[in-house]
Amino acid sequence: MTETVLVTGGTGFVAGWCIVALLNRGYAVRTTIRSRAKELAVRQAVARAGGPADRLGFAMADLTAGDGWDEAMAGCDYVLHVASPLGGADPADRNAFVAPARDGTLRVLRAAVRAGVRRVVMTSAAATARPPLRLDVVSDETMWADPDDPQFDAYRVSKILAERAAWDFMRQEGGTTEFATVLPGAVFGPILSVETLGSVRIIEGLTQGRPPIIPPLGFWVVDVRDLADAHIRAMTVPEAAGQRFIAAGDFLWMADIARALRAGLGARGGKVPTRTLPAFLLRLLLPFLPQFRPLAPMLGRKFRLTSDKARRVLGFAPRPGPITVVDCAESLMAMTGPARA
Repeated sequence: MTETVLVTGGTGFVAGWCIVALLNRGYAVRTTIRSRAKELAVRQAVARAGGPADRLGFAMADLTAGDGWDEAMAGCDYVLHVASPLGGADPADRNAFVAPARDGTLRVLRAAVRAGVRRVVMTSAAATARPPLRLDVVSDETMWADPDDPQFDAYRVSKILAERAAWDFMRQEGGTTEFATVLPGAVFGPILSVETLGSVRIIEGLTQGRPPIIPPLGFWVVDVRDLADAHIRAMTVPEAAGQRFIAAGDFLWMADIARALRAGLGARGGKVPTRTLPAFLLRLLLPFLPQFRPLAPMLGRKFRLTSDKARRVLGFAPRPGPITVVDCAESLMAMTGPARA
């Protein structure tokens, strides 16, 4: 009998690849959307990646409202809770992010427990396991970031508090439903749609020559295809129940990403910047560059983390970061044309 998986937030970058991977593995998939108008776009995105959409269904449900979640869960064996609210227009407004993320997660979990779902896997973030400004510590799944740490923007705070609330709820009221979380680094890789680019905007900007001088910022990169696979393994591997898993591959400075793009794209990467800006100089310029102020704690710093647990328990095998960012740029160019990319 075909097992059914609910994937929340079907229009999202990570959710889209989870849907494709599940369909290709023979599962029936139901995904939540906030508007019926989005159904065609999701079907087209799945088909673009080669997913067999005949086993794909849709449910209307919104993380900010209680309606629809029981219907969405009905008959599901597993849930991949990937969706996270986008918050308001002000990225500094913590309440605009935190309350919808935390409350929405609890809505999903309550409905999953009521429906007797076997296991829920939630997408969190690697930043939730990072000690404050400690470069001498290797972050792992036993650690929790402090949501009051000023280095975190509202989105990251929402991830910390939503995951904490999820674990508290599942320990107290989870019943027979199992739970696991996946903590990805910066997610890149081939896009399925131009509507929800997220961190892919970094690649888009570099291919267009923005910023003209590369800032001293780095990321633990994970390919969206490897991340989708990690979610499914966290869903099915018996030993994954009750566990957190950091999912990240290579650490790449933006200068590394730029070099990979120039090498991989050839003449099409002609706009990718080549000059770098020292961290000390960028810090001096921060009063005049408000877009970089939230990133100030990360300038010139490489926070250390390990994905050894995911490799050991899930068989997580991330592809090289340079391949991921080039594949990301290739997909952007194929979908938007050279003029935009």
